[in-house]
Amino acid sequence: MFQKGKIQRGFPSFSSTISSAMGSGMDFFNWLDYDVLMKILLCLDDPADLVRVSSVSRTWRHFVVTNGLSRQLCVRMFPTLHRLDHVVEPSRCVKDIAEVGCSRYVEDENLGVEHRAFAFLARSCKTFPLRDCIGEAICASSTDNYPDESVRNTLEPHERVGRRPSYWSSKGQTTSSVPETLVYKLASDVCVVSEINIKPFEAYFQWGSPIYSAKSVRFRFGHPNVPLDGTMSEPCDGFSAEKFTWTYTTAEFPMAQENQLQNFKLPEPVLCIGGMLMIELLGRVQKQTMDGMFYICICHVQVVGRPLSPAFGVEILEPSGHFTLKALSYDPTLPEQPSPTAYLQGRIRDLEQILNLLRDQGVVVEEYDWNGDEEVDDEFEEDFAL
Repeated sequence: MFQKGKIQRGFPSFSSTISSAMGSGMDFFNWLDYDVLMKILLCLDDPADLVRVSSVSRTWRHFVVTNGLSRQLCVRMFPTLHRLDHVVEPSRCVKDIAEVGCSRYVEDENLGVEHRAFAFLARSCKTFPLRDCIGEAICASSTDNYPDESVRNTLEPHERVGRRPSYWSSKGQTTSSVPETLVYKLASDVCVVSEINIKPFEAYFQWGSPIYSAKSVRFRFGHPNVPLDGTMSEPCDGFSAEKFTWTYTTAEFPMAQENQLQNFKLPEPVLCIGGMLMIELLGRVQKQTMDGMFYICICHVQVVGRPLSPAFGVEILEPSGHFTLKALSYDPTLPEQPSPTAYLQGRIRDLEQILNLLRDQGVVVEEYDWNGDEEVDDEFEEDFAL
């Protein structure tokens, strides 16, 4: 049996080694081998701690940067980063860096770019303000009465707009097992989503005020495979899954048959690369008395998270599905610029509601084809940017 005193004399403890090194002004990094240092630093799960470590000295920073510890931390936080191809800083000229000379310099520069980008990404995912992340409603797998029951109505937080109910409705089905899907574009191509809130619709104008909820919901995050402009329009019956790649899928969440905003908090925040969200509504619980068919109706959808634009952008590399992360700014106070497109879509929804109200009251509304739309849009975007 070893005696305690012999162990202490023969094998100094880790703490006494560090104390001795610090007392003599030596860097304890020089006392530990590579594997031990990596084990210690990989235990850090707070981005701020890793930044502090890299700020201690040039030796410590070199170790953190060359071993990609900021990247490893971000990948642990967000598994979708496994598909990352490389990181770029568009403000830096890669050609100029390459012309400097040796490949070692270029490699060090690339490692520095990765370290800065991932350190700021990890910080942004915890410090950027939480807000509603939905940018626009793209399509639904079916729509019963278009445009009155369009998926765009789910962006409106109120159950009624004027005298009309505001909700999306699926088409009726004879069986309760048929699912439905709603697809949304988020406010940013790089977005951290922490929770999704959904309010089923209560048909207050039907006998008994039935609530057309789903049995459960599931969420998918990903990116489009084709440009969305002009490729998706409502009603979008026969939804084509080939238009999107879904890179992260959550577990199922049960949905209550209640007319309230139901919270579906994700176990861990999800980093959505590509800015697309699909809500899968699984199973139907309510029949409509008039036709005996099962329907799902949703009043409002809200996505809570942190849009990371304009600090970060992304470029999807097809056909691999990998992506390039663009570090556009490291300013933590950089305000997010409102989207002219999102603003215009909101105004269009308001005008549609007004037109529907006028039609209900018997007012004849003539369709007018404005040939100068492009010119007006350009002027609006210029004014909006000021």
